[in-house]
Amino acid sequence: MPQLLWDISPAIHSASPVFPGDTPYSQQWCATISPDCPVNVSAITLSPHVGAHADAPLHYAPDGAAIGAVDLDAFLGPCRVIHAIACGPLVRWEHLAHAITPGLPPRVLVRTYAQAPLGWDGDLAAYAPETVERLAELGVRLIGIDTASIDPASSKTLDSHQVIRRRGLRVLENLVLDAVPEGDYELIALPLKLTQADASPVRAVLRALP
Repeated sequence: MPQLLWDISPAIHSASPVFPGDTPYSQQWCATISPDCPVNVSAITLSPHVGAHADAPLHYAPDGAAIGAVDLDAFLGPCRVIHAIACGPLVRWEHLAHAITPGLPPRVLVRTYAQAPLGWDGDLAAYAPETVERLAELGVRLIGIDTASIDPASSKTLDSHQVIRRRGLRVLENLVLDAVPEGDYELIALPLKLTQADASPVRAVLRALP
């Protein structure tokens, strides 16, 4: 039977990698099932950038919208997965050109890893800002990547984030695309309605198109 659904979200646990200095995932039990308590209840602490997540404009613009105020339509609909495996430090146009055809969906996810690493990757691949500009010119409204950021980990200017700010694009980071063939899918990756947050975890999935 052909595969119909791909889960492209990494598992989240205490060993999940985070940007150096960011808040890792942790969990504690506030209540546990016992003769005096009918339920388990936990409390969790984490950066909203742990695991697969959507950045809000507030993350890269001081006056940007929080993730709870961002329209959801960019995070749901047709998308194209493009492989640029081992492309080097930046995803450039020549790495994507083989899959850019008329009728490009408004969402593009790029796979750079042959296999997603288990720990933090300081040499992660990122989008070249001119690549983001060209995708925006073609009508792309959301870009995604299987690394922790669309900008190099050492960047202080966040040039690709500034392009999506200026062009009004949305972004998904930390996806797991190891098992996903190149091609077109339906993306479902809705952020939580966090009214003050600079990002939100998502449960990102791809569904085969009819």
